[in-house]
Amino acid sequence: MYYTIGEFAKKVNIFPHTLRFYAKEGLLPFIERSESGIRMFKDEDFEWLMIIECLKKTGMPIKDIKTFIDWIMEGDSTIDKRLDMFKKQKEAVEKQIAQLQEALELLKYKCWYYETAKNAGTCAVHNIIKLEDIPEDIRPVKEKLKKIRSLY
Repeated sequence: MYYTIGEFAKKVNIFPHTLRFYAKEGLLPFIERSESGIRMFKDEDFEWLMIIECLKKTGMPIKDIKTFIDWIMEGDSTIDKRLDMFKKQKEAVEKQIAQLQEALELLKYKCWYYETAKNAGTCAVHNIIKLEDIPEDIRPVKEKLKKIRSLY
């Protein structure tokens, strides 16, 4: 089955102008065109778009996604290059996840901090709270902040 750019965009929950941009950047070389030049998407194109969107979400630049697409079009001789690209991107995403997890832990701590201060009516309550009174899951953040503070 074939889909117009509008139909395909609606199916994948993406704007038609995004698909046009991808096409202009060379990310959709596999898309067929009708006799009148209209882009016609097939069911198999969903997987291509999912990969492109996945790589975009990981922060991969469009030019690198284009390189990946070019390698696919070149064929099996580029399998090693593609594998290496995905391994590097996976490592970058794992690093991002670790950084975000660390940020999330600090945010959880600060939520607890201000909820406690709000309930007490003052931030000064934290001057008398013992480490064992801090919830176990956010205690390491408090200890890390204490170490950092002692360095300065």
